[in-house]
Amino acid sequence: MSGFPRDDVIVRSRRTVVRRKRLADAADEYAWRSDEELARFDASNPTRIPFPDYQRNWSFDMRFTDTAGRSFAVEDENGRHIGNIMYYNHDADRREAELGISIGRRDCWAQGYGSDAVAALVAYLFRTTELQRLYLHTLDWNERAHRSFQKAGFTECGSSWRNGNTFLVMEIRREWAKAEAERGVPA
Repeated sequence: MSGFPRDDVIVRSRRTVVRRKRLADAADEYAWRSDEELARFDASNPTRIPFPDYQRNWSFDMRFTDTAGRSFAVEDENGRHIGNIMYYNHDADRREAELGISIGRRDCWAQGYGSDAVAALVAYLFRTTELQRLYLHTLDWNERAHRSFQKAGFTECGSSWRNGNTFLVMEIRREWAKAEAERGVPA
């Protein structure tokens, strides 16, 4: 993998690097957030603001909010920025947070990058924080995402409905991940 400054990398896994975001990532993110199909997978509307406005907002968030500490870039084994992964809705009392990922590069879809990055971030968060549970929402019709999250150790725990969409709720708990690791099962 490419030579990043040590403090840039959050975690390395078999196929991906999860790293802090850089200003250069804003252009990729803008393209992905403007894409109709990617927006559909995220149950959102595509971004329609001009790039300079998007970049200014993005830069502000990275410098002045906790976004930079919870939202990371995903790179493939060749150092290409292929997507983003984040945790949010952190509840310190319940010791849980929500996880989300988007692989923006279509040529990287269905190749295991998403589950690899998710498993790596899950292991990192359970190793370095007090979190006991991570959960996520994924659209009920997105079978590829369901398989990817299952491969990373998540199990179905319910469903929810928001803005006309039904979501599958999945979770992983610290004790499950620990048991899998002790049995030698990759997360």
